[in-house]
Amino acid sequence: MYAALFILLLLALVGMLFGHFRRKKIIRRIREMEKCEKCSLLEELAEPFGYRYHCRCGFFSSTVDAWQKAGGYTWAYDYLAPRFQMVFDSLPVYFNYRGRTWLIEFWKGQYGINAGAEIGIYHADRLLSETEYRSAHFQAVGEAEMLSCGLQLCLENGACVRISERHWWLTAFLPGVFSQPSNLCLEATVCFNNREMLEAFYRGLCKAGCSAEKVTVQNLCLSFTFHQPRNVHYGFLTRLRRRLSQCLNRISCRLFLWVTRPFTCTEDRILFLYHYLPFCFRKLMRLRRFHRRCHRKHGCRRPKCCRRCSPRRGKKS
Repeated sequence: MYAALFILLLLALVGMLFGHFRRKKIIRRIREMEKCEKCSLLEELAEPFGYRYHCRCGFFSSTVDAWQKAGGYTWAYDYLAPRFQMVFDSLPVYFNYRGRTWLIEFWKGQYGINAGAEIGIYHADRLLSETEYRSAHFQAVGEAEMLSCGLQLCLENGACVRISERHWWLTAFLPGVFSQPSNLCLEATVCFNNREMLEAFYRGLCKAGCSAEKVTVQNLCLSFTFHQPRNVHYGFLTRLRRRLSQCLNRISCRLFLWVTRPFTCTEDRILFLYHYLPFCFRKLMRLRRFHRRCHRKHGCRRPKCCRRCSPRRGKKS
C-alpha cells in the first residue's frame, strides 16, 4: 500500500515538473516570435473556424466565406443560445422588399469568454406573415445582395472597437473581456442599394422598438444606437439560464486571464492557450457555434460542415 502511494506521489511530482518545464518552453517560444509571425499564425488557426484575427486591434471577426453561412438563421438559434454560454441582447428587424421578407438582426453580448457584437443579413424565399417569423428559416444573402455595414462596440470602461465591411455577417469579438449585455453599446450603420430598401428597413426598425431620435440617415446609409432592448420579456427558465451562463462566462474569463498571465498582449495569450491547452483554444474559437445536432436540426444540412471547425492538424507553427 505504501509502495503504491509512493509511486502515485512520484508520478504526480514528475507530471508537475514536466508541466512546469513545458510551460516555460512555450513562454520562451512565444516571446521569441516576431509580431508578423504571431499574426500570420493566428490567421491560419482562426480560418477553419470561419474567423480572422485583427492584430492591430486585438479582436476576431467573421470571414465572408465563413462556414456558418450555410446554416442561415432561425429564431431557435437565439432561443437556445444561453445553453451554449451565449448571452446577448438582440434586435431583429423584419421588412418586406421586392417579394421577400428580409431580416437584418443586431446582437451584442457575451459569447463565452468573448464580448462581442454582430450584424446579420438574411432573407426568406417569399413574403412571410408576422406569425411565421419565429418558425421560418432565413438564408444568408448571396454575394450580390451583401450590404456595406459597420459597427462600433463600446464597453463599460469606454473602450471601443470598430469594423466596417461589405458583408452578410459582420462581427467583432474581444477575447478575455467580460461584460453584461446591458453595459454594451452598439452603434450600427447599414448602407442600402436604393431608397426603397432603406425606407422598408426604417419602417421595420421603428416597428422593432427603435426610437426615431436614435436614427440618423445620410444618403443611403442608416445609423442608430442599440443600447437597451425594448419590449423583451424572458421566461423564468430563460432568465435562469442566462444568469448561470454569465456566471460560467465570468469564471471562464478569469481563468483565461489567470492561465495566460505571463502575457498581456491578446495574441500572445491566445497563442499560449493554443500551445499549452489546445482544447481550451478550440472552446475559445467557438464564438457563435452550437452543438452539431442543433446545426443539423435547425439550419445547416451538411453533416461535414461542423467538422471543418477544428484546427488544421499536422501544420507546424
